[in-house]
Amino acid sequence: MKKIFSQMQVFTFLTILLFGSACNGPVKKDLPKEKEHPKLIKTIGDPRYGNVQCSLKDKEGNLWFGTTENGLYKYDGKSFSRFLVADGLNSNYIYSLLEDKDGKIWIGTEAGLCLYDGKTFAEIKIPLPKNLPPNKNQSYRNSHWVFSITQAKSGKLWFVTIDGVYIYDGKSFTLFKIDEAANGFFTSNDKAERILEDNAGNIWFGGRTNEGVFRYDGKSVINFKLKKLTILNESVRFEKDRIVSHNWGWPQLQDKNGNIWFSNWNGVYRYDGKSFTSFTEYDGLVGGVTRIIEDKNGILWFGGADGLCSYDGKAFTFFKDGLINPWIWSILEDKNGNIWVGTRETGLYLFHEKKFIDYSEYKHQPPTN
Repeated sequence: MKKIFSQMQVFTFLTILLFGSACNGPVKKDLPKEKEHPKLIKTIGDPRYGNVQCSLKDKEGNLWFGTTENGLYKYDGKSFSRFLVADGLNSNYIYSLLEDKDGKIWIGTEAGLCLYDGKTFAEIKIPLPKNLPPNKNQSYRNSHWVFSITQAKSGKLWFVTIDGVYIYDGKSFTLFKIDEAANGFFTSNDKAERILEDNAGNIWFGGRTNEGVFRYDGKSVINFKLKKLTILNESVRFEKDRIVSHNWGWPQLQDKNGNIWFSNWNGVYRYDGKSFTSFTEYDGLVGGVTRIIEDKNGILWFGGADGLCSYDGKAFTFFKDGLINPWIWSILEDKNGNIWVGTRETGLYLFHEKKFIDYSEYKHQPPTN
């Protein structure tokens, strides 16, 4: 009898506890909070505009992000430092970054070149030839835009600019002519926009006004024609304008298998040394490819107008959820194998476990006067 009574007491206690909990609502548990992390703070211009345009991992593992309007940022894994015109830059519009063999960082801006030696910024003037045709494009008349930079195995630096392509041997600049190329995208002088040196030492060029791509083998420039990539532009209303074709190519990288990859607004080309193979949105690729990188595991990453996708050699996998603005302009792998992407609206994201973690924030700065 005593044992039965004890069981009834337990049952009564549990019943009271159950109904008490129901009356008070579900028992609340402390949900894990999102880990606090530093952010790239943007303060200049309209938050809807501007890009995280380019990125760089230096020899010490620091990450650098160039933006179009908000200057240059350095991330050491703990905090962001920002550099502006007031700190020695010649422009707050950054379009290309390169760390040379001596550890100095070259910064291509809308106004030209800057060099950072770890302490200070110095403007580097590219002397233009006297017979260079004048820039007649009123919108870019005073611009000396540097689109792309690379350092060749020889140690020479190559600069692709709105005023043409220039080679720097450490002492002087020499104009490199690509006579076969069409007139440039902004002026008659910018014959190319992107540059790449392959493993054999060939220099590749490409731009939006050219047909195909160009290769310089140290002696002559050869033009490689590319197949037109055609897609249906869903955003265009009228039927006659909906079919869009492109056959130019931006050289992007040479992968571990020796393939060279090029991109344009409609897809990408893979060159195996003999022939070109193309991929488009119909293959699962992201649209409007702007950047391609290869990570340490041999996975290729493509950033474009509507997100990020990876390619394992067999299939493309698409990622977009979490991006406020999905138009990607830069991709970078850090020393730990993490992927960073920079987007329009000056967005910076860490891509982790198939999710985009926001590392940028806009803070309105009231006028000082």
